[in-house]
Amino acid sequence: MAPMAVALILSWWLLAASRAQQLPRPSLSLHPSQGVSLGDNVTLRCHLPQLAAWVWLYREGRWSYAKYSDKKQDTTEFSFLSTSREHAGTYSCQYQLSESEDISVMSDPVELVLTDRSFPPPHISLHPEERVGTGTNVTICCWNKDYGAAFLLHKDGRSAPIQRLVPDDVGAVSFTLFGVTPADSGTYRCSYRPRNYSFLSSPLGDIVTLEVTPTAAPPGAELVSRGNLVVAVVRGCAAALIFALGVFFVIDARSLWIRRDESLGGEGI
Repeated sequence: MAPMAVALILSWWLLAASRAQQLPRPSLSLHPSQGVSLGDNVTLRCHLPQLAAWVWLYREGRWSYAKYSDKKQDTTEFSFLSTSREHAGTYSCQYQLSESEDISVMSDPVELVLTDRSFPPPHISLHPEERVGTGTNVTICCWNKDYGAAFLLHKDGRSAPIQRLVPDDVGAVSFTLFGVTPADSGTYRCSYRPRNYSFLSSPLGDIVTLEVTPTAAPPGAELVSRGNLVVAVVRGCAAALIFALGVFFVIDARSLWIRRDESLGGEGI
């Protein structure tokens, strides 16, 4: 009987898995998507590609919340009021169709990272300072020797951190921007993830401002460029003249040969 029971359970699991693969995957979004601090309200929205009966929300791969979905709604919301450290983590959602027992696969995960203002913000410095020319390598240093386990570099106007590094033994990191261009101009700040708290963040630290100026042409470059243009034009004209003279000589030689042949023919007559 035991082998028969195992076979039945395995068959049921395979059937459920095949049905799940046939259903479109839901998506999960976070509102607000960034800058959420401990104590703030946050909403997770599970977007349903098909009308569902039940929607489940999972935290760290474990079932946490369930909601019965109105058949007219294509989105189900899970709201946290006054978030705490226990709410931080990775979330995903899943749904079941109302007219059957088919269950979808999990959505792609989203991270709920909460800012804990009890941690001090990191320090920051910029080298070279402030204004640099195009093509310069710029280093932004961030440090906090007491708490930082991973540092993140933020640029104002970008929704996500642009770089992430693990600090050295003294709690410092150096972010390098290679060959900067005017597009790299802007305001930069750092944050860090405290040790033992993967989904908590320090507040953003002080700002540094980077200004990248277009590299000016070296003195005399315009004169050199004009001189090169003149040389090129002269060479082109000389080549055209030589070609024309060559054509002229070929035509002239041919006419001489024709006249010579005609004169020889007249003498023979």
